[in-house]
Amino acid sequence: MSAKNLLVELFVEELPPKSLKKLGDSFADELSASLKAQGLAGADAIVTSYATPRRLAAHITSVAQQAADKPVSQKLMPVAVGLDANGHATPALLKKLASLGADASVLPQLKRAVDGKAETLFYDNVIKGATLSAGLQKALGETLLKLPIAKVMTYQLADGWSSVNFVRPAHRLIALHGKDIVPVTVLGLDAGRITQGHRFEASVAQVVVKDADSYAAQLESEGAVIAGFAQRRAEIVRQLNAAADQAGASAGTVFKPIADEALLDEVTALVERPNVLLGQFEQAFLEVPQECLILTMKANQKYFPLLDNAGRLTNKFLIVSNISPADASLVIGGNERVVRPRLADAKFFFDQDRKTPLASRIDGLGKVVYHNLLGSQLQRVERVAKLSGTIARLLQADKDQAVLAARLAKADLLTDMVGEFPELQGIMGRYYALHDGEPLAVGDAIEAHYRPRFAGDALPQGPVSCAVALADKLETLIGIYGIGQVPTGDKDPFGLRRHALGVLRILIETPLDLSLSALIKLAAANFPAGMLGATVVSDVEHFVAERLRGYLREQGFEVSHIEAVLAILNGRIHEVLPRLQGVRTFAALSTAKDLAAANKRVQNIMRKNHEELGVKLHDARVDLALLKEPAERDLYHAMQDITPLASDYLERRDYGQNLKILVTLKPFIDDFFEKVMVMCEEPKLRLNRAALLRQLGGLMNQVADISKLAT
Repeated sequence: MSAKNLLVELFVEELPPKSLKKLGDSFADELSASLKAQGLAGADAIVTSYATPRRLAAHITSVAQQAADKPVSQKLMPVAVGLDANGHATPALLKKLASLGADASVLPQLKRAVDGKAETLFYDNVIKGATLSAGLQKALGETLLKLPIAKVMTYQLADGWSSVNFVRPAHRLIALHGKDIVPVTVLGLDAGRITQGHRFEASVAQVVVKDADSYAAQLESEGAVIAGFAQRRAEIVRQLNAAADQAGASAGTVFKPIADEALLDEVTALVERPNVLLGQFEQAFLEVPQECLILTMKANQKYFPLLDNAGRLTNKFLIVSNISPADASLVIGGNERVVRPRLADAKFFFDQDRKTPLASRIDGLGKVVYHNLLGSQLQRVERVAKLSGTIARLLQADKDQAVLAARLAKADLLTDMVGEFPELQGIMGRYYALHDGEPLAVGDAIEAHYRPRFAGDALPQGPVSCAVALADKLETLIGIYGIGQVPTGDKDPFGLRRHALGVLRILIETPLDLSLSALIKLAAANFPAGMLGATVVSDVEHFVAERLRGYLREQGFEVSHIEAVLAILNGRIHEVLPRLQGVRTFAALSTAKDLAAANKRVQNIMRKNHEELGVKLHDARVDLALLKEPAERDLYHAMQDITPLASDYLERRDYGQNLKILVTLKPFIDDFFEKVMVMCEEPKLRLNRAALLRQLGGLMNQVADISKLAT
């Protein structure tokens, strides 16, 4: 069967820009997957995706005109059902064969094999390979059904009667196998070879695609369209950097366009032939916090603000235009006129908000419902403030500043600026607090209390900021979990997983010497009696512990190492990473598994002795006079020799060395277990030996429960 490259394009009205990249990739991937599954394309076929605001397309190499015939063994039915007592075909078997295009003449060819408990008839047949037209028709149907379309449109076809569903109305379909049109139909469109280029820049009214391999080149040369999403995006990046360099050179400094991958993807989905232009606005607008100006330029106008080398906003911005006129001044001037009112609005909001002190807005939070079962935002703020003060005291930070920051942290929700741009909550609170004369630590805590907001986000800096951020997240976890709003599957409307991970990252990565369990109990104690479920503390502890395990696995630590450390951590999770590093170092030693196995044996013996000796063992101390055997005396003295060193390493948090030093005990432990009977008949000897093993277990498990490393 002759193999040629295949090109399929669906030309449509403007596609949703935030979904275009995903739609383009899905269209190409699903189409090629279906053709490969039908045997029309090989597993090594190269798939190229194209996506512009008005088209989805895919180029697939080495697609066959017809798939190879495929031998199959088809299960028919149990022998008892298919054959009568004389071995003749029953009506049921004949009907089944007819559905496969066969008749009674193939009866001698049928095979018998045991399937489950019954002997079953099988028919070896050859299925004819799919033709490209039939296979592509099927692939297109499957692909359109699988596209990640959030909301489809229903529109009427040209016949005036039929209607179809798709993300946007489709107007043309191309299906070329080499130079040949593949006769397929989709969304009421018959395949051809004609598409359209750029609305204004194309050199021809219609682009007649010569063959599958000419598609991208013809679109660019005749249609003035860069068809590939990645190529168009790269061209935008190149032009942005070039324009920034030119603008910086003119000003005698260095400029750089703001980095925003989501904005770059969206702009790439809005243009077919990008042309980057430089615009500017009045310097006076720079009196407004740059976050406000940047957000309005990005969100409303899709501009790329220019920053100086220190990261400060300049009064210049870059426009990604979809047209390239000989004189761009009208395009630039039009965009400058459009952005000016947006910036003026931001300045107006900023000026108006500063007329009212942030503190005077706090009482207004009493009219804002936080949750109908948890009260108002003001009630929530008071809980967070109380907890912030407690945490600040534990961190030896300024308690009054933490309480003040927590009380002010949500007040900017009632400002005009945050009402217009919710993304600026916290950021504007900091500006307004500092304008009101509040301490810098208070302003910083207001902004930072939302952090970390996402994976990789910066952590709050300073003890006051950490105290408020921890309190805010813990209050949310306890409150929402306590009223039964538990995350399920991929649904987490209140972001509890994010809040839990935020608490963990602050404690671990800062690090902060605070007990996670104690913090959870403190947060729960701030709620009125009876408001929350009775098991909320244990439930949240378990929930956060599972997030901790996931976080540590993402850091690359083995599950057994994680469990070994968590077994003895007692909520002091600020030590978890260095302890895990120590365990990883120890586990790489050749003797680690033997020591882990010995530790496990010690724990098993101790468990049995605890059951039989109880409180006697708890109070027992090693009596040197009762160490009768040389092996137990040698082990005792070896332990005494390394205990000061182990304690010193532990105090200095050199957990790897603390564990490594245990290697020196291995020969003494082996000798002890070979020559000493712990569970002896003499009660005093047994208690003394059990006390020796308890001391050994304590020495071995200072960093982690290494018995969990035993396999």
